[in-house]
Amino acid sequence: MDPRYPIGKFEWKGGLSAEQRQRSIAEIEKTPAEFRSAIARLSPQQLDTPYREGGWTVRQLVHHVPDSHMHSYLRFKLALTEEQPAISAYDEKVWAELPDSRETPVETSLSLLEALHRRWVVLLRSMQPADFARAYRHPERGPVSLDMALAMYAWHGRHHTAHVTSLRERVGWK
Repeated sequence: MDPRYPIGKFEWKGGLSAEQRQRSIAEIEKTPAEFRSAIARLSPQQLDTPYREGGWTVRQLVHHVPDSHMHSYLRFKLALTEEQPAISAYDEKVWAELPDSRETPVETSLSLLEALHRRWVVLLRSMQPADFARAYRHPERGPVSLDMALAMYAWHGRHHTAHVTSLRERVGWK
């Protein structure tokens, strides 16, 4: 198993069915609780342990997920209110090195993730099928439909949760 991709790489196979959308929304809804559970009872030293050699620490992962998901939430809102808006990319590696990602207590980002996902799920559940065909333009990926973004961020939450759970399994943390 490649520790960078404990659940495999994201694969996009095309538009989602209504059932697949509902499953993806449910994944996004449960991400905060599952992520919180994955890091439960970790000591400060464990939080500052890289999830793999050369990778981010668990603490950096905890701060990265809401950073990334805030971007996605805002991209959804832009795509729903503008015609294929151009969005900005950000350098997640540089963000992960900023002091707030290295020093902030993890509870701050866990609470942020919970609040963000409650709001995001309200938005997602209000969307009509045609809304998921709307898109934004990513500077590196080109047009990204909201269907694709939904599937990608359902995967993203599972992906980073698995980074922590697989680390715990490898090193025997209970």
